[in-house]
Amino acid sequence: MSNSQPRIYLASQSPRRRELLNQIGVHFDLLLLRSDPRRQVDVDETPYLNEAPDSYVQRLSREKACAGFNALKYRNLPQNPVLAADTTVTLNGKILGKPDNAEQAAVMLRELSGREHQVLTAVAMAQDEQIEVRLSTSIVRFAPLSEAHIIRYLQSHEYADKAGGYAIQGQAAAFIEHLSGSYSGVMGLPLFETVQLLQHFNFPVL
Repeated sequence: MSNSQPRIYLASQSPRRRELLNQIGVHFDLLLLRSDPRRQVDVDETPYLNEAPDSYVQRLSREKACAGFNALKYRNLPQNPVLAADTTVTLNGKILGKPDNAEQAAVMLRELSGREHQVLTAVAMAQDEQIEVRLSTSIVRFAPLSEAHIIRYLQSHEYADKAGGYAIQGQAAAFIEHLSGSYSGVMGLPLFETVQLLQHFNFPVL
């Protein structure tokens, strides 16, 4: 891959986000600030008291992009734009984060069973003093899930490091009766909004 091609940094350990950027032909370098796979950049992911889900996800994506760009300065790396994203699942305004274990994932899946929920993914890009954020909102409806469905899904371990305890690109696709919004957004990187950001920063894409 030629070094003369314009590049960005991706501040994320998510293989799904890497795949989605590759899908639209964006050349990028990974910017990994922590070894813990549950943390994409050095940002506290704890929601503020009474913080709305859309505000929460946009704040985290912005903080991750800014932390990533600041790291470029510390490391004396080329100061290309830094892309970051954050995804959360919400049910009736309640944030369903990433489960710590199978028991927490089971609780989440029971809550989502037979109901509609929202998946919010914010994507942010930072360069110098400029920071821009875009938000993707999707509505997902799960079919009713039996305990046997839930137990089998937990055995796949797909719930790990997934907001809401499921991955749309995996076995949980069989749970989804209806999706209104962005499939790539539910995966973790809404491509329409990502391209908007890239164009805003004059990055050649598509």
